[in-house]
Amino acid sequence: MAQKTIPQRKRARLAVVTAAIVSFILAPGAVRAAEPITIGFGMALTGGLAAAGKTALLAMQIWQDDVNTKGGLLGRPVKLVFYDDQTSPPTVPGIYTKLLDVDKVDIIVSGYGTNLIAPAMPIAIQNDRLFLGLFGMAVNAEFHYSKYFSMLPNGPDPAHAFADPFFKIALQGNPKPKSVAIVGADAEYPKKATGGARDIANESGLKIVYDKSYPPTTADFSPIVRAIQATNPEMVFVASYPPDSAGMVRAATEIGLKTRYFGGGMVGLQFTSVKQQFGSKLNGIVNYDFWIPAPTMQFPGVLDLLKKYQAKAAEEGVDALGYYMPPYAYAYLQVLGAAVTATKSLDQEKLGAYLREHTFKTVIGDIKFGENGEWAEPRLLQTQFQHIKGNGVDQFRNPATQVVLAPAAYVSGNIIYPYSAAKE
Repeated sequence: MAQKTIPQRKRARLAVVTAAIVSFILAPGAVRAAEPITIGFGMALTGGLAAAGKTALLAMQIWQDDVNTKGGLLGRPVKLVFYDDQTSPPTVPGIYTKLLDVDKVDIIVSGYGTNLIAPAMPIAIQNDRLFLGLFGMAVNAEFHYSKYFSMLPNGPDPAHAFADPFFKIALQGNPKPKSVAIVGADAEYPKKATGGARDIANESGLKIVYDKSYPPTTADFSPIVRAIQATNPEMVFVASYPPDSAGMVRAATEIGLKTRYFGGGMVGLQFTSVKQQFGSKLNGIVNYDFWIPAPTMQFPGVLDLLKKYQAKAAEEGVDALGYYMPPYAYAYLQVLGAAVTATKSLDQEKLGAYLREHTFKTVIGDIKFGENGEWAEPRLLQTQFQHIKGNGVDQFRNPATQVVLAPAAYVSGNIIYPYSAAKE
């Protein structure tokens, strides 16, 4: 039987098509176009900062999904590459070395918190990489690295800005307070925040009647609160991380701390789980925050983000409301995405230059970076817990339970003082 053959013309046409396919596959740009843009970071998914770290990760994943639904960046999908830093600074250098040397990610960003950002800075600098930090207190004050950008609304002088609103509000009291106690953990962020508080107190002519730090492993804060109470301060400024913030509130409540103004820099009171845990015991505390659902804070897109976040929160086992961290975790990737899109590049120099020169519209409002990559203008909120009853979560959706006292553009309520009266 005669063997069937492909006609010569068809064979020639097939050869041309095959050659074109092979040429396309082997072309450098063709393979690269199919690869994702990778963004690498460590994140506190276990340990003391995990409650916030997990919410940051979820918000970042929502950003990833939003961007990929719209076609990605530069025609490529975006992929987050991350590892648990365990809220342990010694793990951080190894994580970022692996991200750059093994995973070969395109861009690095930070995990949550000063203590976890600072150890990554030398790695970013040594590799000449763009680096965005999430809630890092004056991390770049020592390095002055031109490719670092901070997602923290403290402005160009972060250490002083963190304490400044608390002091300004208290010093408007009648009569004007004359004494202050300053206390914080012996760790990176609290040391910088208490240092700023100390400077402001001295400049304001306040008498510092107590000024001490405590080990981060401290579990019982009763002796500390008793020692503070013994000095009879009119103001008590606290810079603490979540576990010790909870311990400080517990001790202040049990001992019956008597002072006119209490709070300032307590990390953790922003978390829904902590709000539920303490409920009405939070009343009267004046403390920083970054975003709350006050009418003055509803920037374009933020409520849509929180709707998506809250729909996933229960399944992911994270903060039910997500007011503190998620808007900022989403926004710092928004900023990054805008820079990549505008420059049409992943070149670290081009991205850094664009970030330094432009204003970015995000779910937390307009952002422009200034000296050392800090925000050009501060927007740290000072808030007070008021009229909380019981421990129900839904009441914290009501802006009346946490009012904005400063800055002036975002004020949503008036302060109640002294602290003991506001608790009633």
